[in-house]
Amino acid sequence: MGIYGALSSAVTGLRAQSHALENISGNIANSQTTGYKRMETSFIDLIPDAPLKSQVPGAVLAQSRATNNLQGDIQTSSNETYIALNTNGFFVVEPKVGQSDGNSVFAGSNYFTRRGDFEIDKDGLLVNGAGYYLKGLPIDPGTGNISGSVPEVIKLSNAYLPANATKTINYQANLPQVPKTAHYNANIYNSELLQAASYGTGPWTTAAMSGLTGVVGADPASSAIPDGSSMTFTINGNTVTFDFHDGGTAPGGNTPIDLSGKTLTQVAEEIQTALQQMGGGASASANVSVAGGRFEVDLGDDYHARFEVSGTAATALGLPAVSSDPSRPPITTISADEADDFVAQSVSGGAITVYAANGAPVNVQLRWAKVDSAAAGGQDTWQLFYLSDSNAAGAGTEWTAVGTPGTPEQYRFNSNGSLAGAGMPSVSINDLTVNGVYIGNVELAHQMNGISQFADVNGTVSVSSLNQNGYGAGEFLSVAITDSGRVVATYSNGERIEMAQVVTAQFNGVNSLKRLDGGVYQATSESGEPIFDLSGSGIIGGALEASNTDISDEFTKLIITQQAYSAGTRIVSTADEMLQEALNMVR
Repeated sequence: MGIYGALSSAVTGLRAQSHALENISGNIANSQTTGYKRMETSFIDLIPDAPLKSQVPGAVLAQSRATNNLQGDIQTSSNETYIALNTNGFFVVEPKVGQSDGNSVFAGSNYFTRRGDFEIDKDGLLVNGAGYYLKGLPIDPGTGNISGSVPEVIKLSNAYLPANATKTINYQANLPQVPKTAHYNANIYNSELLQAASYGTGPWTTAAMSGLTGVVGADPASSAIPDGSSMTFTINGNTVTFDFHDGGTAPGGNTPIDLSGKTLTQVAEEIQTALQQMGGGASASANVSVAGGRFEVDLGDDYHARFEVSGTAATALGLPAVSSDPSRPPITTISADEADDFVAQSVSGGAITVYAANGAPVNVQLRWAKVDSAAAGGQDTWQLFYLSDSNAAGAGTEWTAVGTPGTPEQYRFNSNGSLAGAGMPSVSINDLTVNGVYIGNVELAHQMNGISQFADVNGTVSVSSLNQNGYGAGEFLSVAITDSGRVVATYSNGERIEMAQVVTAQFNGVNSLKRLDGGVYQATSESGEPIFDLSGSGIIGGALEASNTDISDEFTKLIITQQAYSAGTRIVSTADEMLQEALNMVR
């Protein structure tokens, strides 16, 4: 049995080395095949049952061992639909089984490959060089989210991209604390503010107060104001004190007013002149008069500051301690007649093109106007306007305030430059219409802290974000697959629309997949079911994975296999000679 056993073992060895040679040959032949995984050869010894002292090495069995878990080199490519994987996963693909009415027919089965040389065929499908079609999940164009969970063959459309009306404008900016408008003069009080009263959308009222006693302007002043009394006005932080005397020597230290021989109207005129000269910018147009049986004081054309009054003379005249608040309603529209003045008293807030439902583009110009300030006695307040009709004339509306009709939004700021209250994450522009083109309701999204008012030496608006979500109709130009596995179509209008998400699959027993023609694999009971990944992790766009065959390593194994095979043939020859000698013994 020994000679026959040796002969049998030698034959299994020859068969095993032949199998190894076949694997080496296939590896070398596919050294340039995209995504190819080389086959290694494993040798298993077969030991016959025998007593311990009689055991022999036995025969050998050759088996193939996959290297699906060993990655080939990643090579870049200029083709934007080529993809590679930097993980142990596989692309999910499917072969076409036929045609029906000019449409491709698929069986719905899943195959797996590392070959990523996908290109678009005549039907808008992504097919690789081996004829397998890429599968993925469709993406909802409205939300950008994946829809569905069962991979399907990705189909692209070269149809025109329909227009999308603008629904949201993302706008973030910093407003200067002091806007340096064309009307601004550092030496003129409130020149940085929009002179709201001139736009005729009142009613506008100034801070004012009236005495409660019945007086007449022709009355002697000394009959209403006691000799030696005083009266102090405090206007926006500026204080002016009057000392009244009826003849004699004027008291020192404050502004004296002699009552002797003067009517109450004459004294009121003196107080008015002094307030206008010494009371600061808020009192530059102050009025002091006697009308309707009352002594009256107001701030004239200033619609921002309040004032206070105290002293024995104020008490005698029946004046309250604090004036009424000024009334300054928000501005809703600017007419064409007022447009030049408005532009001179406001600063540019940028411009953006938005789109109507039919894709018509419209340029929306924005301007900011500061309507109140803490320095004027109020709170830093701004309004935002857009050019609604550049062709308006006369009393026609040219600029419209942002907000709901009749209720424009006012942006109020704290002293630290942040929006007052809970902020203003977004503002609605209802029925946005520009030059007759109807856009519809648009949300002006600022985010929570997107609009601020920090000091800016230039006095201009600094826009940090200005974009919108609309677009006009576009012609299909090209498609690419991104590093996140998104299939993105590019259109002539500049839009890039995500159409599908490439799905990858991983296996617990990755080297137990069944190999098929074209570099594809099929799941087996040993490999386990595929674990689908929808995140696109590991995908590299514009790249291909090369074969993981190493030519030098294969040539080394080729030499070893050849020598082993030659040694096996020597065993067969030796066994044959020994049998021949045994046969010769009987002669």
